[in-house]
Formats: sequence, structure tokens, C-alpha cells
Amino acid sequence: MQKRIEFLFLGLLIFGCNSSNTSTESKTTIVDGTTRYEVYQSSEMSALMKAMHSYNTQLKAQILDDEVTLEFPEAFENIDVAQLSDGKSRTQAFDHYSGKFIEAQKAIFEEDSTVSIKDRYNNAITMCLSCHQTECTGPIPKIKKLLIK
Repeated sequence: MQKRIEFLFLGLLIFGCNSSNTSTESKTTIVDGTTRYEVYQSSEMSALMKAMHSYNTQLKAQILDDEVTLEFPEAFENIDVAQLSDGKSRTQAFDHYSGKFIEAQKAIFEEDSTVSIKDRYNNAITMCLSCHQTECTGPIPKIKKLLIK
């Protein structure tokens, strides 16, 4: 199971990192017979965020089942260097919250913590929400579903 999650995470990162394009986000035209489709290609940051969501969905399920086997994915630390979507730039708020998110996500796996794993996990998700309230509000409903009630 963990190997599948790692493979999915790696695949999302690789898919989002297209070094042949100078643009961080683009559309590709696919022709199927007489129909043309414009297919969106994610920026590195978008692909990373999707991978983070997928990972935290799995982590939530493991916490609820009281069987956490996952570890902190080092690729999350790429949040500071992943290329953003066209027209976007890093702000002080983004830098602040992304650093706090990494700290909170790592804290989930601290075995000697006196804080429950559920609370540590929810703290990491809350960091996502805090950032998205200032930077990119679209995914907020999807992120809220990650919280453990």
C-alpha cells in the first residue's frame, strides 16, 4: 500500500515537472479524429499540491484506522522551489505559511509528542487552509474535507 502511495506521489511530481516547457503552465492540443481538445498541464506547484492532498487523504484514513505507516515525504520540502502557475509569485504570506506547513506536517510523525496525532494532523491541514485563505481560495472546500472531526 505504501509503495502505491509513493508511486502515485512520485508520478504526480514527475507529471508536473515538464522541463521542456519554459512556461510553468500550458495547454496541449490533442486531436482525436476531427475533435481538438485543449488539455491543461499543471505547474510544478499545482502538481505538488495535488500530491499533498492525495497523501494527506491517505494519512487521514490511516490515522482514523489507528495504523499510521506513512512517513513524511521529503518531496514536500520542494514547496519553496516549485514553479508557480503563470502570473503567480511567492509572497511573504506564502513563505510564512509554507514553512509552518512543513513544520506541522513533520510534527505529525514525532513519536514522543504529547499532542495527539489527530491534533497534529489537523494543525498541518489548518496551515494549508490559512495559506489558501490569503493566496488561492479555490481549493478551500476540498482542503476542509481533510480535517478530522
